[in-house]
Amino acid sequence: MEKIVGLIDAPFTPFHPNGDVNLEPIGAYAAMLQKNGLKGVFINGSSGEGYMLTTEERMQLAEHWLSVVPAGFKVIVHVGSCCLRESRRLAEHAQAHGAWGIGSMAPPFPHIGRIEELVKYCEEIASAAPELPFYYYHIPAFNGVYLPILELLQAVDGRIPNFAGIKYTFESLYEYNQCRLYKDGKYDMLHGQDETILPSLAQGGAQGGIGGTTNYNGRELVGIIEAWSRGDLATAREKQNFSQEVINVICRYRGNIVGGKRIMKLIGLDLGPNRIPFRNMTDEEELNMKAELEAIGFFERCNRF
Repeated sequence: MEKIVGLIDAPFTPFHPNGDVNLEPIGAYAAMLQKNGLKGVFINGSSGEGYMLTTEERMQLAEHWLSVVPAGFKVIVHVGSCCLRESRRLAEHAQAHGAWGIGSMAPPFPHIGRIEELVKYCEEIASAAPELPFYYYHIPAFNGVYLPILELLQAVDGRIPNFAGIKYTFESLYEYNQCRLYKDGKYDMLHGQDETILPSLAQGGAQGGIGGTTNYNGRELVGIIEAWSRGDLATAREKQNFSQEVINVICRYRGNIVGGKRIMKLIGLDLGPNRIPFRNMTDEEELNMKAELEAIGFFERCNRF
């Protein structure tokens, strides 16, 4: 299977003020991401508030993204759900409408506590879209699934034919690298933490990733990879350190899903509010966050339309 080279964005879901899905900004959104060096999108995931969308909304979003993305721009659809039958429905829909791939995190409920349980969950979803690469989305902070991921690769090997790899959103660079080395790099290990792209490159083989702060800081994050590729370690370090400064700011405003989504408004694309129970930023918080971003020179370096 093709391995992803470059960064895939995890987009926010646009909402109208009343909370309904707003499809109108997506065409401009996709064009902006490509212009700033992103290679595709992983829609309806954690940044997109996927578990707070109905199945019909998720299908509608998938269809619309697929209809407006530029040529060659990959669309991976997150199809995870607490209801496995809904996940299979979403996987079948993604395949029928021309998605590049599908992915799923483990459900937040019921808790998965054994490798075999996780393999069976992935197997059921992947088999519903056998023509598409399937990625497991490892994000234990969201679902409490702190299982040894190298053991997952060993268990799926030869059992799930379209298992492509893992979106690895966890702090263990050791485990990430061990998974990357498994059978000489058999599986596509997509780095999932924007704050540690450079260390993953330095370990000698990371080629792709999926990020959330790429929505507004994609130029700098893509720049880390470009600088590393040409042997410019000083620039790569500076860009990684700057990207961590941006993350430090959003962490003071309830993280990427809340603070990051409001940054999109500040750079010219208002994607509306977050859904309850997320606590939306106040106007005062927005002004404070803008001032903090100005202080680090963010608006001179952020994504451009």
